[in-house]
Amino acid sequence: MIQLHDLFFETFISETEINQAVNGVAVKINDDYKKKSPVFLIVLNGAFFFASDIIQKFNGNCEMSFIKVASYEGTKSTGDVTTVMGVEPSLKGRDVIVVEDIVDSGNTIEAIIKILQQEEVNSYKIASMFYKPKAYTKSYKIDYIGMDIANDFIVGYGLDYNGLGRNLNKIYKLKQQKMKNIVLFGPPGAGKGTQAEVLKEKYNLVHISTGDVFRFNIKNETELGMLAKSFMDHGDLVPDEVTIDMLKAEVEKNTDANGFIFDGFPRTNSQAKALDSFLAEKGEGINGMVALEVAEDLLVARLLKRGETSGRSDDQDESKIRNRFNEYETKTAILKDYYKTQNKYFGVDGVGGVEDITGRLCEVIDNL
Repeated sequence: MIQLHDLFFETFISETEINQAVNGVAVKINDDYKKKSPVFLIVLNGAFFFASDIIQKFNGNCEMSFIKVASYEGTKSTGDVTTVMGVEPSLKGRDVIVVEDIVDSGNTIEAIIKILQQEEVNSYKIASMFYKPKAYTKSYKIDYIGMDIANDFIVGYGLDYNGLGRNLNKIYKLKQQKMKNIVLFGPPGAGKGTQAEVLKEKYNLVHISTGDVFRFNIKNETELGMLAKSFMDHGDLVPDEVTIDMLKAEVEKNTDANGFIFDGFPRTNSQAKALDSFLAEKGEGINGMVALEVAEDLLVARLLKRGETSGRSDDQDESKIRNRFNEYETKTAILKDYYKTQNKYFGVDGVGGVEDITGRLCEVIDNL
């Protein structure tokens, strides 16, 4: 298994199987073009591995040309194909073999065929290393196919995920995460604790509250708890390593879990990276950071009201409440940017009844 950016991929097709498929395509092309000098039109960037291999195995004279089109963002096709670099020189009157790395929807093939028709080529055929028959929506014939594959997202042998993976000699397919792991955030008084209880029951997740984990370890005088207490007694912040070790221990206690709700952690970029690294070791990751968003003035009023009966001094002093908000906003803003770069940040309106807010959260979580 390998990791590219934020995703994990598992071995799918071996180098030997790739070579066998390439040889099969090369034999067919040689048979069809014995007395012709075709132009191999290579679709950049992905097809250059495949093109290089079949052109080296071509027995006659040939030329090369290149075209660059784009339709993918991340792991999905946008459906819109744009020509980044057109064919040069003119292909008018030539016999053209279009070389693709993979054909799925067929949108790219359709765009290229229209260009070839405008160029008034003598003939054209399509060669693709991989072909997804269940994803193909066009009627154009794919003349040479290395392998039929299922509609999986793959990398390697020229294929990439956001720029990475092209240089791999094997083919890897996207590994589906078994767990649903959520970082739940919300300002003081937003009802995060209430929602965490509902969500853990609905999705059968384990709720890991940093505060609860600290209290458990200190109360039970575990090794990590005593270590954390030694820092706290001196007025020092507990190092990230100690906190993450506590969380690791909680995760390890629940190896059969469907996933986790991380509450109160991470709070810094370094903690977020440590959590990512730990989950990556298990072939898992954070699916999303879900943050309840509520206007500060509304929450201040709510907390002051709560302070009338809660007995908590920090709920009775507006300056202390606003200081807590300032601390939250500072920490959340940093993490918001961290998870936004991974397209994993989801803000949810936290105003309304408990069930209404739960519905909004579930709508996000169901789509993670």
